[in-house]
Order: sequence, then C-alpha cells, then structure tokens
Amino acid sequence: MKDTINSNAGSKTFVMGLTLVATLGGLLFGYDTAVISGAVGSLQAFFIDSLNLDNGEASIAIMEYRTTVYVAIFIVLLSVGGVVIKLVGRTKGIISTIILLAGAYFIISKNFDSEPILDEETANSLKGFIVSSALIGCIIGGSLGGLISKEMGRKRGLILAAFLFTISAIGSAIPELMNIFGVENVTSFIIYRIIGGIGVGMASMLSPMYIAEIAPPKIRGQLVSWNQFAIIFGMLVIYFVNYFIAKHGDQTWLNSTGWRWMFASETIPATLFLVLLWFVPETPRYMVMKNQDSSALKVLNKLNGTDQSARILDEIKETLKIKDAPWLSYGWLLITVGILLSVFQQFVGINVVLYYAPEIFKNMGSGTESSLLQTIIVGVVNLTFTVLAIYTVDRFGRKPLMIIGALGMAVSMIALGMSFYLESIGIGALIFMLLYTASFAMSWGPVTWVLLSEIFPNRIRGAMSIAVAAQWIANFAVSWTFPMMNDNTWLNDQFSHGFSYWIYGLMGLIAAFFVWKFVPETKGKTLEEMEDVWNE
Repeated sequence: MKDTINSNAGSKTFVMGLTLVATLGGLLFGYDTAVISGAVGSLQAFFIDSLNLDNGEASIAIMEYRTTVYVAIFIVLLSVGGVVIKLVGRTKGIISTIILLAGAYFIISKNFDSEPILDEETANSLKGFIVSSALIGCIIGGSLGGLISKEMGRKRGLILAAFLFTISAIGSAIPELMNIFGVENVTSFIIYRIIGGIGVGMASMLSPMYIAEIAPPKIRGQLVSWNQFAIIFGMLVIYFVNYFIAKHGDQTWLNSTGWRWMFASETIPATLFLVLLWFVPETPRYMVMKNQDSSALKVLNKLNGTDQSARILDEIKETLKIKDAPWLSYGWLLITVGILLSVFQQFVGINVVLYYAPEIFKNMGSGTESSLLQTIIVGVVNLTFTVLAIYTVDRFGRKPLMIIGALGMAVSMIALGMSFYLESIGIGALIFMLLYTASFAMSWGPVTWVLLSEIFPNRIRGAMSIAVAAQWIANFAVSWTFPMMNDNTWLNDQFSHGFSYWIYGLMGLIAAFFVWKFVPETKGKTLEEMEDVWNE
C-alpha cells in the first residue's frame, strides 16, 4: 500500500490503511462463522431431510459422516498434540497424545457402533456437525498459525487465509459442482466448511499479530481492539445479508437456492481481502527475523517516522534475543486459569446464540423472516456492548466485569429456559436473549482476550496458544451438542426446549465463582508485576 508521506512523525494514513486491511481478516472471521446462522433450517431440509427419501444414500452419507468425524478428531488431536508436547515435554507429550487418540477412538466407536440408520439421534448429531464443522478447521488453523507466521510470514499467511476463505465460500455454495472428493454432497459441504475454518483459525491469530507488529506503541492497544470490533461487525453484516437474501423468496426457494447465496456472498469480502493484501508490506519484525534489516527500516520509517525507526529496529533485534522459558515455569495454576477462561467463555453458550439464533427464535414461534430480523437485533446489541466493554475495561477492572457478566448470563439463560419450560414464549423471552447477549458482549467476549493477553508473562507468551486451542475445542463441543439436546424428543417432552439453556445458565454461575476465586485482577499491573503474582 503506497503512501508518499514520510515525516519525523510517520504516516498516520499508512498505519490506518494497513490496519483496515488486516482487520478484514477479523471481519471474515465473524462473517464465516456466523453465516451458518441463517442457513441451519435450509441445510437440514436440503441435506438431512432429503436422505429420508433414499435409505441407500442415507447409509453412505452416515458412514462418510462417521469417517469424517474420526479423521477430523484425529487431525485435531495431532494438532493439539504439538501444543501438549511444548507444555509437558516430548516424551510425556507423545504419550499423552497417544492416550487422547485411543480414548477418542474408543468413545466415538461406542457411539457409532450401530447400523448406519438415519434415526433422530443420528440426524441431530449430523445437523450439529454440519453447523460446527468449520470449527474443526478453526482448531487446525489456530494450531498451525504460529508455524505459518514463522515460516511463511504474517502477510503471506494472511494471503493463504484469504484464499481459503474464497475457496470455502464457493465450495459451500455449490458443493455438488465443486465435489472433487468423490463423496456425498453433504460431505463435500462439510469439507469446504472445514477449509474455511482453517482460514478463520489462521486469521484469528495472524490479523491481530500483523496489527500489533505494525502499530506504533502509543496506539497499539486501540488498533488491535479494532480486530475484535471487526469480528463482531462481520457477524452483524452477514445477519443483514442473510435477512435480505431470505426476503427474495419463500421457504421452498430458501431451502433449495437461497442458502447458497448466503455462503457465496462471502466471496466479495474474501476477494477484496485477497487483492488488498498484495499491496501491504510484511511486518518489520518478520523482516528482521529473516535478516532483511534494510527493508524493515524502510517500513518503520513510514510507520513511526525517521527519528524513531532506528531505535525501534534495535529494540526488535533485542527482543528476538530473548529465549522462551518452559511453559510450566510459573506452575500449573496459570496454565489451568488460561484454559478455563477459554472453556467457560464457550460453555456459557454464546455461540449457540450466534449460530442458532434464527432456530431459537423459530422455537419461540417466529417465522423465517422475523427470526432473521430478530437475529439482526441480537447482532446490534452484541456490537454495541462490545464497544462499551472496550471503553470500560480499564475503568472498572477485569474481574468485576467478568463476574457481573457471568451472573447476568446465568440469570438470562435460566429465565429463558424457564420460559420454554412453562411454554410462556413472548417478548420476555426475546428480552432474556438480548440481556444474555449484552452481558456476554460487555464481559466474557472481549475481556477474556484482555485477560489472556495479560496473565501470560512475556517469557511464556507462547503458552497462550493452548488456551486458544481449548477455546476452539470448547466452541466445537457446544455447537455440535446443542441440536442433540434442543431437538431431542424425550428432553423436549420433559423440559420443552428448556434443558440446554439451564445447562448454560449453570455454567455461568460456575464461571462467576471461578473468576472470583482463582483469576487475579490485572488492571494497572505491568507484565513484570504479573510474574510476581504467579511466583507468590
């Protein structure tokens, strides 16, 4: 991205331009993960309900689904295994990974040992996997992000992510025509969603990394926070896109054609991202890692001004000399707190709301168009309170926001579950949903990332990757299992769709207790002071 301004103060236009390009990765993160929300019912009708018409095709599809689950979980555990090896050492890590693989195979085999028949349980499980399949790719992409950033660079890593976004958008929209795998169409769709998820996982790490490495120190925090804003904004954009696509036809058209346009629409921001990335430079830090000091200095001159660039270049060289310490240098408590922060962020059920919101509103009695419009309201509330959190996290502290937010989510989910249980679905249920979203957006959404960036001292900064991996795994688990609970006939006979929301409400209560008891307040503390906290 060319910029002719080159003064002692650096070029603000150049910095802002690079930041906006990088935040497109965050926007596509939100866009790709939330696009599924408007298509859940159509995907069930197109891929799952149609299997009831052909038992032979259904058997093949179910066997491919089971095989995909085996392969996906195998790859995920191998990806996570690299993180485990870094945590506990090579020998223990390999043994732990083998045990995890054996345990996963045993558990899955026990659940998949029946004949491949499309009964209710299998249909619900397949539906959950279709919706959550992109998250398998997110785990893989997130695990590979560190390696890609070192070997390919930040810029080329983002180019690869943009390419994967584009391929996934096209393949998900027309899985029959793009079926180069020789599998059932539903399996082809799942594969392309996983490919897109790999791009999301990579972008979730590389976009904020790129921004942090090109941003001048005085405005680094503000610019990096744009990435979180871009993720939520991307979700809101696709909610609008889904709504206007749905308005173009009836439910039959939506089930056969409309959902394709929802996924195809991602090619527009993905192509824009791919094109713009060719015009941005690599980050100075990566250039220094590759002994390209003169090129790094040229970029620093434009970013920070000629009077500071030489000093910053020397600082980059010094930081690259710092050796990483073992991840357990500060004990298991720090690692456990990081993992549980990530896990509870997902176990409170936020992505059930973000991915299944239209289906939830349909359970409340709304039609397709109304449910998509209500989902837009959820997106607006999510965006608004995320901005509020950005401006209040340094004023009120991390722990108060996290505890209040967790309690707000718990009350909202328990009340929403009670509304379903009592079959008293009305404006109150919508209010509980919006209160839940607001509680998450002003606390566990952005503040979890603030805490994760602050609780890990510089010497074991890489240990944050195990918390990120845990977050994607928890996200996948919650998204996959929601239809198994929400669409289960026996549970609905007993609790009328209320059961799953009570589970998430209970998780909110546990999360509040966990933060109160075990998470230290990081407001106003330097990273050096955080080292003292964990060494006490």
